[in-house]
Amino acid sequence: MAKPVLFRRKPDDVHSRLLVTASSVQRHPSVLKAVSHSWAYANPQYLAQEVQGIRFRNPVGLSAGFDKNFELPVLMKAVGFGFMEGGSVTFRPCSGNPRPWFHRLPRSQSLVVYAGLANDGVEPILRRIKQLPPELRYRFPLNISVAKTNSPEACSDEDAIADYVGSLRAIKAAAVGKMVTINISCPNTYGGEPFTTPDRLERLLLAVDEVGLKQPVFVKMPCHLPWPEFEALLAVVAGHDIKGVTISNLAKDRGQAKLMDPLPDTVKGGLSGRPTWELSNALIHRTYRQYGRRLTIIGVGGIFSAEDAYAKIRLGATLVELITGMIYEGPQLIGQINHGLVRLLRRDGLENISQAVGTDAQK
Repeated sequence: MAKPVLFRRKPDDVHSRLLVTASSVQRHPSVLKAVSHSWAYANPQYLAQEVQGIRFRNPVGLSAGFDKNFELPVLMKAVGFGFMEGGSVTFRPCSGNPRPWFHRLPRSQSLVVYAGLANDGVEPILRRIKQLPPELRYRFPLNISVAKTNSPEACSDEDAIADYVGSLRAIKAAAVGKMVTINISCPNTYGGEPFTTPDRLERLLLAVDEVGLKQPVFVKMPCHLPWPEFEALLAVVAGHDIKGVTISNLAKDRGQAKLMDPLPDTVKGGLSGRPTWELSNALIHRTYRQYGRRLTIIGVGGIFSAEDAYAKIRLGATLVELITGMIYEGPQLIGQINHGLVRLLRRDGLENISQAVGTDAQK
């Protein structure tokens, strides 16, 4: 009912108002209970699994970029997500790129995203996480996405690595977060994506190894690289203390995207949602075939239904994340996806979501 009204407003305004409203909602236990009862779906027999030593009540998570400052974990759990990735967090506060940050492409089921890693900075965000109820932090896995600060001061490789390491050391000292993701693939920042070449990624991950994080570490991968270049990055990742990869980030090559909406060149940013569907699926498939025993895959890109999530899982993703689907379909989508996953598992004679991982990877 609210969607037609909201979609008449500018998406930047909707996002800002939504954060304010959601922060208020999650302070009322009775409202949270009603939200959970109305939208969330639980079936631990079919959906719960242990991944990298962490228990997930279901495989559907919130992707980084929606809750940049970890303001909404309480509500995201109530909505029905099995985990969430917040941030990306940077060592210094960052106001992001000039607005507008978002542009809707409704017929293409996509958003053009140009936020530029806006966030409060690692220290305030860690303090906010530490103030969350211990029960929530224990039972609802928080994945902290870390990127280099979007500023000229973090453009050189040396400064950018120091920026990452500063955030990681702060996370280690705070001892929060069940997972950490190294975001090397945000396309909307000063200096671009310097760590999407093997030599530079090697330098970054050597520094990450030296921090000695207790949490499993993932790397968020780009989606625009051809397979030989992508595979070269995976070979570097596999040589370090990295447990998995998130596939993938925004699509930045508009020439590869099948868009059904006009998109002027003046609108800056990368593409989310459906335009990333085929790109991410192909990369998930090939990554699982080659590194499935070594790297856990989190699948991201174009999930709007249970069938979409299940397709990524059958191609090799153990967990999935989404944002754009929720923005277009509403928060009830999360429960619908989890309910639909159980239906699909039963159809296929499977008893747990873990049994579906990679079942289509050899096709």
